Amino acid sequence: MIDFAPSEEQKLLVQTAHEFAEREMRPVALEYDKKAEVPWDIIAKAHKLGLTNAYIPEKYGGGGMVGTLSWAMVMEELNWGCAGMATGLIGGGLAVLPILYMGTEEQKERFLPIFTDSKPRLGALGLTEPGAGSDVRAIATRAEKEGDEWVLNGTKRFITNGGISDIHVIFAQTDPDLGYFGIRAYVVEKDNPGLKMGKVEDKMGIRASHTAEVILDDCRVPDGNLLGGEKTSWVGAMKTLEMSRPVVASGSIGVARAAYEFALDYARERKAFGKPIAMHQAIAFMLADMKTAIEAARLLVWKAAWMADNEIPANKDAAIAKLFAADMAMKVTTDAVQIVGGSGYMKDLPVEKWMRDAKVFQIWEGTSQIQRLVISRDEVGEL
Repeated sequence: MIDFAPSEEQKLLVQTAHEFAEREMRPVALEYDKKAEVPWDIIAKAHKLGLTNAYIPEKYGGGGMVGTLSWAMVMEELNWGCAGMATGLIGGGLAVLPILYMGTEEQKERFLPIFTDSKPRLGALGLTEPGAGSDVRAIATRAEKEGDEWVLNGTKRFITNGGISDIHVIFAQTDPDLGYFGIRAYVVEKDNPGLKMGKVEDKMGIRASHTAEVILDDCRVPDGNLLGGEKTSWVGAMKTLEMSRPVVASGSIGVARAAYEFALDYARERKAFGKPIAMHQAIAFMLADMKTAIEAARLLVWKAAWMADNEIPANKDAAIAKLFAADMAMKVTTDAVQIVGGSGYMKDLPVEKWMRDAKVFQIWEGTSQIQRLVISRDEVGEL
């Protein structure tokens, strides 16, 4: 049976997220974009409402929101509000997902409640490096065992919430000769003297989120912070991406939808040659294509998320959803700027911000080119 009707719980989650985005995020989105500051007040309000930890199981103090699909639906609304702020609001999830997928029960009980207490918390995922991104095998950060501790050395780059998080999950290589099988993941807790923040990035878009280098200099962590024990973490990293890609893709839908709605309203009001520009076929057909692409992207995201929730291997489908939704968002936001015209190019209106925000979805969580590689390898084998 195929059913596209959201459950009552999903409807409530979406309504709550949308109202929060409309009431709290939209009015200050341009301000925080200009200042390039983390919106701590918005994060605190979202945490109080339960939006920052809704995806954490109830047994660890979270909201117990069931499934990737529900999370994707919520993330579309928050990104409709502001993609930069949304990145900060769910920052804990960057660390939560690998803990959920790779951690022992003892580790889950120890680390996850950090994100569900009365204070809003941030998390960071330390995977990308100056010479390693989607090619996880190229990770150069080293982890060496010394007694009952691990010593981490290396540099992570482009890390969301890097250096300001309560918990960093750091991927490191224990033995370069082992390739993927030498990769492990470690929880580095706040105030560890071996973890320092490096360069803070000045980004084109999602400027209300914090992105920085993370420098690991003889960073010592206890053996109990090695996620899952001595098992390789590469599979866990891939599983994390398989689940997170539909969620990230849903964010690009939120950005595209925001831009489309603004362009549609503008085209209905702006007149040229005696009638609203929406009544001219050139603009009407652009709007029709934008709407069609948004709806198609959402269906792909929902399918991949549904597969993940039902434990159906979704690596290729998650890549398809991420690829289509990210490329769609870039085109839709560009077309929105075009429809609004000269005013759309100015920073007084939000459409240029949505265009800048959209670009990152073609880059993070695996570039659009990497998604094509994942899809093609599944279809035709190694190229």
